[in-house]
Amino acid sequence: MKVDEIIQYPPNTLSDDQRHFYFENGYLLLESAIPEYWLKRLRAVTDEMIEFSRSISVSDVIWDIEKDHSSENPRLRRLTSPNDQSDTYWEFASNSLITDIVADLVGPDVKFHHSKLNFKWAHGGEEVKWHQDIQFWPHTNYSPLTVGLYLYDCSPEQGPLVVLPKSHKHDLYDQYNESGQWMGCLNIDDASNLDTTHATELSGPAGSLTIHNCRTLHSSMPNRSSVGRPLLLNVYSSADAMPYTPVPTPSKFYQTIVRGKTARWAHHDDRPCQIPPDWSGGYTSIFALQQEEAR
Repeated sequence: MKVDEIIQYPPNTLSDDQRHFYFENGYLLLESAIPEYWLKRLRAVTDEMIEFSRSISVSDVIWDIEKDHSSENPRLRRLTSPNDQSDTYWEFASNSLITDIVADLVGPDVKFHHSKLNFKWAHGGEEVKWHQDIQFWPHTNYSPLTVGLYLYDCSPEQGPLVVLPKSHKHDLYDQYNESGQWMGCLNIDDASNLDTTHATELSGPAGSLTIHNCRTLHSSMPNRSSVGRPLLLNVYSSADAMPYTPVPTPSKFYQTIVRGKTARWAHHDDRPCQIPPDWSGGYTSIFALQQEEAR
């Protein structure tokens, strides 16, 4: 669905100004958008996940752990597909304010793609280099977006999400290196030539939502603070966006319609999109790829 069609529908939750800001800039920050009762539930289940991770010694399809992770001192980078690990995560992703917000930005028919929980552990949680999402999971159009939820307050020292406004309007970058290996980020030359003058940190209090379009350049710095920065991420698209390639992080809820109805026609954007490696044989995480652990 095109933007001029989306805005013909009255908004459910967002203001017209917020919608137009997103379409113009490729992102939104909604401070304290999620009520405390949801935060309590999500924190509780996340604590359970962390406790379970004490029994994990190597990264796998569910857990991405830091090198010094141990049962005595858990240090996690990512929980993959949290919606598959607990009903609470999926209830939040599929039956909360989130789907109304997404519908305001992609149209009334909303489809779920995948989820992850990036922990950004205290005292050194790794950076995420500049990249765009859609090259990881190309679709027939560019409606896919990611909604992040800060489970706790997030300050600039904790490595919040950083976006480059309006970058979704420009060409996509090549996220392979000169040897043809997938990096999952911009190469050194492209990154060094970025004009980051207007790069925007999306920090905020607990319950804040970060939303960025699949073409928007984004990154985050390491967490040098004494407090972790768990960011729960859910990815959605319009129902008429059809994936070209296997999803990197499979989920039993993949392609589930969470609002509205199934599309009968695919919408094709005429702008090209880079194709990633074949993820059907497995995938580690963006951290492992960008740190070249998987090569």
